Amino acid sequence: MTAASCAALGLVVGQSTAANAAVACDVTYTANSWTSSPGQGGFTASITLKNTGDPLTSWSLAFDYPTTTQKYTPTGWGANWSQSGTRVTGTNMPYNGSLATGASVSVGFNGTWTGTNPNPTAFSVNGTSCGGTNPGTPSVVTSASAVAVNEGGTATFTARLSSAPGANITVTTARTSGDTDLTVSSGASLTFTPANWNTPQTVTLAAAQDADTTAGTAAFSVGGTGVTGATVTATEVDDDATVEQSLIVTPTAVTVPEGSTGAYTVRLAAQPSGNVTVTTTAGSGDTDLTVSAGGGLTFTPANWNTPQTVTLAAAQDSDTANGSRTFTVASSGLTSRTVTATEADDDGGTNPAHVENPYAGATGYVNPNWSAKAAAEPGGSAVANTSTAVWMDRIAAIAGTSGAMGLRAHLDEAVRQDAANGAAPLTIQVVIYNLPNRDCSALASNGELLISENGFNRYKAEYIDPIAAILRSSAYAGLRIVTIIEPDSLPNLVTNLNAFEKCREANGVGGYRDGVRYALNQLHAIPNVYTYIDAAHHAWLGWDTNFTPSVNLFYETVAATTAGVDSVDGFIVNTANYSATTEPHFTINSTVNGQTIRQSKWVDWNYYVDEQTFATALRNALVAKGFRQGLGMLIDTSRNGWGGSARPAGPSTSTNLDEFVNQSRVDRRIHAGNWCNQNGAGLGTRPTAAPAAGFDAYVWIKPPGESDGASRDIPNDEGKKFDRMCDPTYTGNNLNGNNMSGALADAPLSGQWFSAQFRQLLQNAYPPVN
Repeated sequence: MTAASCAALGLVVGQSTAANAAVACDVTYTANSWTSSPGQGGFTASITLKNTGDPLTSWSLAFDYPTTTQKYTPTGWGANWSQSGTRVTGTNMPYNGSLATGASVSVGFNGTWTGTNPNPTAFSVNGTSCGGTNPGTPSVVTSASAVAVNEGGTATFTARLSSAPGANITVTTARTSGDTDLTVSSGASLTFTPANWNTPQTVTLAAAQDADTTAGTAAFSVGGTGVTGATVTATEVDDDATVEQSLIVTPTAVTVPEGSTGAYTVRLAAQPSGNVTVTTTAGSGDTDLTVSAGGGLTFTPANWNTPQTVTLAAAQDSDTANGSRTFTVASSGLTSRTVTATEADDDGGTNPAHVENPYAGATGYVNPNWSAKAAAEPGGSAVANTSTAVWMDRIAAIAGTSGAMGLRAHLDEAVRQDAANGAAPLTIQVVIYNLPNRDCSALASNGELLISENGFNRYKAEYIDPIAAILRSSAYAGLRIVTIIEPDSLPNLVTNLNAFEKCREANGVGGYRDGVRYALNQLHAIPNVYTYIDAAHHAWLGWDTNFTPSVNLFYETVAATTAGVDSVDGFIVNTANYSATTEPHFTINSTVNGQTIRQSKWVDWNYYVDEQTFATALRNALVAKGFRQGLGMLIDTSRNGWGGSARPAGPSTSTNLDEFVNQSRVDRRIHAGNWCNQNGAGLGTRPTAAPAAGFDAYVWIKPPGESDGASRDIPNDEGKKFDRMCDPTYTGNNLNGNNMSGALADAPLSGQWFSAQFRQLLQNAYPPVN
């Protein structure tokens, strides 16, 4: 690691900076190196630039490598990189040029070395030389210096750093003195990186239930090596001092939307000596409110402190009253608790309210076009009634094309299916996918609109407005309409500006930000429409140099809509991709012979190995940034099952890191960057509502059997071009580590039926198709 600081007076930085502005900065350089053959290898350079002087409107970072054999390769992020001789220069991107005093930006690139790979020792920012060897020691900043913890309950505070560290820092929280009933429940060890140092992380303290009447206190140290620590004092708040064991119910008042569900959790206050059964029974009040799940819970000496969920349901009816009902939570020998549930009626008719999770308690729309094709394949009838999304991938798709239903026809069919499905609401998924300069870094899925040819105005008038007009129709007000907003759009603005001119165009006026905002403004205004923005996948945004800029870009884009962050219901990952939901045989924290999983060629220093962990971290970061607490995540599991004979049954026994990972991973792609018609893939988990905390659903957005792109050049009028990543003979590029594409042969245009792929997906399904 190398770090430096610089300061100077009187330098003009850009046209908008005053002539007497003070330029000062901290620069931290860290290189993760590896050896590919004796005497040579590669590295990932991670650089943090902190502005400690006057605000900057633009910046240019420069340094010299100590040897002539250290080379930047054309793969970088966060800056426009170039190299001349030993001099490397990075200038700001359009979205990160402004740096307030105290603000930091994390950038980096990949490189190669021969002989040795020493760190650079001298840096300049905007022409000003930097000096010094280490950044200042950061301090731990806590949200509170004292917290009160109810006996039998918990309380939280957050911790962050005062400035960017030069390397990852672990901050631990531990009791140093005081009442031993007060303990750290979670967050005892937090990791802060040069990228997330300013993001508050949560520490939870717990107070054990006991029979004494003393309100004890305890001191907790929050600190670690390389930081100045802090102290938090916790005080136990005694409740009744008489009940050693009790039921803890949270919350005790629940709002249940009509036609949907609401929930509360139950746990025990102390560890029991044997199993304890807790029941929930309905009392007086509105009989439309009932216990849907969790009416009988069992707590053991092992799981007593793990909250278990009771789900309440509100039947759809035609009255306009917001009824309520009392539910009793009880267990033999313990004081019972009560929960008051209130029905939230939307309009007094048959239209469902805008609920927290549109998939909960709902049936899914089955696309007749896709279903017929699936059923016609051998064994396909087993999955032909699965709900898949309807793709509006061009203007003509709205009215319908030869052999394919239009949007209104799909919605009419959804109304028919809804009427046949009984009282449960129906959710239909519609993919909004026609931005100008669509898929700016790929060719197979290019669209029909171009920014340079009035694309944004056409997108509004000929695409979004007609879709919104149809969705707004009262005939469809009883449906839950989920819209998936523009796959592969905003993530391209984080990672692909340097290499693709179409992406640079999409980063400006009338580009992806403006298009996504317009779609959200029009669609969110419709009460029964739900909006989910595409957030790529872990093998695209999982590196911290991509992750944090993505969170910032998502927030910046959505916050500027009419409704702000309320204009989105959630985000979706893995749309039309193949990344495994969960890698069962290793985690990002696993080690092999002293090496971390991150060091393997497959993981390549990513912070995530699968979609579940990535989506969870992304949701937490988005909520911390300012999105609402109820934000829901979706994972497209349509083609990420990776079953069949190639699926590893357990972890490898190899002590070689790369062998262990390659033999243990269920994702059998040649490279995690491969995305087109992947050979060996299988159907994933069937659509499932609320599969985990923070997740609204696993969904099938990409209809299995529809091609990702043609394996050869096929003339067409849809704007879709030949992408070599769909060619099985292609030997790759720097985006996939110059590996083979892994694509199936003889594929048709994207979106067209690919029988061979469907049959393979069915054969390799996991869970298997019975």
